[in-house]
Amino acid sequence: MPTIISVAEVTPPFEVNQNQASEFARELFSDSFKDIERLLRAFQNGQIEKRHFVKNIDWFKEDKTLEEKNTAYIESAVELGREAIEKCLYNSDFLTREIPYQEIDAIFFISTTGMATPSIEARIMNLLPFLPHTKRVPIWGLGCAGGAAGLSRAREYCLAFPKAKVLVLSVELCSLTFQRNDLSKSNFIGTSLFADGVACALVCGDDSNYCEYRKKKTSPFIIATQSTLMPDSLDVMGWDIKSNGLYVVFSRDIPHIIENWLKPNVTEFLVENHVELETINYFIAHPGGKKVIDAYVKSLEIPPSMTKVSLDVLKQFGNMSSATILFVLKRFMEKEIPKGAYGLGTALGPGFSSELHLMRWR
Repeated sequence: MPTIISVAEVTPPFEVNQNQASEFARELFSDSFKDIERLLRAFQNGQIEKRHFVKNIDWFKEDKTLEEKNTAYIESAVELGREAIEKCLYNSDFLTREIPYQEIDAIFFISTTGMATPSIEARIMNLLPFLPHTKRVPIWGLGCAGGAAGLSRAREYCLAFPKAKVLVLSVELCSLTFQRNDLSKSNFIGTSLFADGVACALVCGDDSNYCEYRKKKTSPFIIATQSTLMPDSLDVMGWDIKSNGLYVVFSRDIPHIIENWLKPNVTEFLVENHVELETINYFIAHPGGKKVIDAYVKSLEIPPSMTKVSLDVLKQFGNMSSATILFVLKRFMEKEIPKGAYGLGTALGPGFSSELHLMRWR
């Protein structure tokens, strides 16, 4: 089975703590909401402590055109994406040697926060010495589920081509979608939650000789995956695309939907793979927000301790859309996890949809 060998993350240069973000929101929204002080509690109740952005906070106080925001997206995505690939292939925490760019068979590029044609991975390939025949698979529009979906598609590629080494590169610059004049509660909550982040994972096939360069004694093999789309749920999460950019759609019902929908979905997946939920040792969950994490615990009836890593990532980085689950995965891969342990990966995205992984350390 394909295995994840290395994961690297990159945080953009501007750090904003939650108090700064709260003051920014007070200044922006105070004339629109009579209950602004009550709403501002979301900034603290969400338990996020700080986030990272590609621009300083003053940049967002002035109106920006879609062209200005998307140009900033392309410039930062190329710079930070290149850095994430370099760190992933030269990662001494997970690798005994550097992996040459020429050994990479395919790049799955994941994003939902900007647009580029040629796509970002093509631009990066002009800066790094990948072979010109490297396959490119840009995937757009899966939102928070995108990083997990990228791992699923990489697994399928490595099953088809067992000698392959594949990169999954996730670049999400959520801040650049910010709409200063969108006075909706969805935008208000988004302002309290979303952040920028970039991550890259190396997935290797069975015949890629990964044991020669894998540093850890064990690594997570992706045994099975499942993609699920909830019918008639298009208005739960996503973008409204308008003349001046992307406007966030974010239903207040998301935690409630998770509570009722996730467990049957997970149970069906695990039964199909002859594994019981009680057998799962590690829960590798995309932390959509504190209420989403609480809904995971309630729906799956798991101990809150199983979501600690996800909550820690949320506190330190906020919700970085598709990149967030790779940040969570990296922290599990840094642990010395015993052979045979099971992990369940999960991420939820627009549609409304879910991506599940069954992993086992070998």
